[in-house]
Amino acid sequence: MWGGRFSDKPAELMQAINVSIGFDKRLAAQDLAGSRAHAAMLRKSGVITSDDEVAIQGGLATILSEIEAGTFPFREEYEDIHMNVEARLRELIGPAAGRLHTARSRNDQVALDFRMWVRDACDRTAGQIHALQKALLAKAEIHADAVMPGFTHLQPAQPVTFGHHLMAYVEMFGRDAGRFVDARARMNESPLGAAALAGSPFPIDRQMTAEALGFARPTANSLDSVADRDFALESLAAATICATHLSRLAEEIVIWMTPQFGFIKLSDAFTTGSSIMPQKKNPDAAELVRAKVGRLLGSFTQLTVVMKGLPLTYSKDMQEDKVPTFEAFDALELSLRAMAGMVADLEPNTATMATAAGAGYSTATDLADWLVRELNLPFRDAHHVTGAAVKKAEELGVGLSDLPLSELQALDGRITSSIYDVLTPEASVASRRSYGGTAPDQVRAQIKRWKEALA
Repeated sequence: MWGGRFSDKPAELMQAINVSIGFDKRLAAQDLAGSRAHAAMLRKSGVITSDDEVAIQGGLATILSEIEAGTFPFREEYEDIHMNVEARLRELIGPAAGRLHTARSRNDQVALDFRMWVRDACDRTAGQIHALQKALLAKAEIHADAVMPGFTHLQPAQPVTFGHHLMAYVEMFGRDAGRFVDARARMNESPLGAAALAGSPFPIDRQMTAEALGFARPTANSLDSVADRDFALESLAAATICATHLSRLAEEIVIWMTPQFGFIKLSDAFTTGSSIMPQKKNPDAAELVRAKVGRLLGSFTQLTVVMKGLPLTYSKDMQEDKVPTFEAFDALELSLRAMAGMVADLEPNTATMATAAGAGYSTATDLADWLVRELNLPFRDAHHVTGAAVKKAEELGVGLSDLPLSELQALDGRITSSIYDVLTPEASVASRRSYGGTAPDQVRAQIKRWKEALA
């Protein structure tokens, strides 16, 4: 279709490196939607006749039905989805098909199609994140008061609740969903009508096509319109951050399932066995989700490197934008569905977690807080006294709650037996009633807030 300037066909090797229909056929729905809107605008603007528009719209409807039925003849000789559609349209309706490309170029056409695809992917992904959040909320609500150890440096730090721990991920994924919503809002401008790079001399109505395709407005600079892939980069950055959060939760599932922790169980639905060790029950779904972040980060890096040195406007390098983006969203969407399934499936061993919550002198901070609150010690002095108490408990081989009162009073004679009221994990958790704290009533308040937000 671009052969007028050429007297010979491309070399076979040139055809092999140039053709993109094998992957950009995923843009078929967006390409047809853009063409329908463009044809309607051309007719209203007087650029093509009503008869031509009727023929074009009918041919495009036939092509859509062929694609949906799996009978459309995708052909490598036509390079990409745009030329495949145009060639088929010409077969169906004749010369009128050639009028469809008036006032546009493959440069603004692919920018439009790809932007619409990424926009749809952001919508799907945000919806899948919300589904995962709902699974986390349901599990957190059941276990809002189930005590477990909270960790820093993977060492026991302070007791928290399992519900509170899960709600931390609800917050993370909430920010992830927000990033996709923000990216969508920024990309919601239509490049159609920018043509090759300079705009069009025809009396086109870009606002009409933008509105028809669900965009807030047309892009304001024709050069930027065809050169921009920020929308894909920003979406891939959001996807990489989301995958990182998924990986962190997956890592915890892997750790929690070990016999050394024994905090949770997963059913057969999300585990696999070993070909040689019959006792094994491996959290392979979590491990695979954990690994996906590498693929997404690779996609983001790949597209960044493609774009980093390109002068304005379009270069064929940009054909390499789609595969990493498609692969990244495929991996992320699969990971989100898998994680939502695992969260709904997992069952915590609350007795094991409660026992572990008291290990490692995890209520030491509660002892220090009691000294500040009841004896008016400066916190640094209370910290020193508590450290000495922990050292004594280690020497005696007991927990803080079992340390004799006489030993505590040897550190500060004003300590009374009421100090034991704060030295259990349950008392520690219940006392953390500050906004966003781990006290069960605070956890339930956050669950309620999120349930209302996601409703």
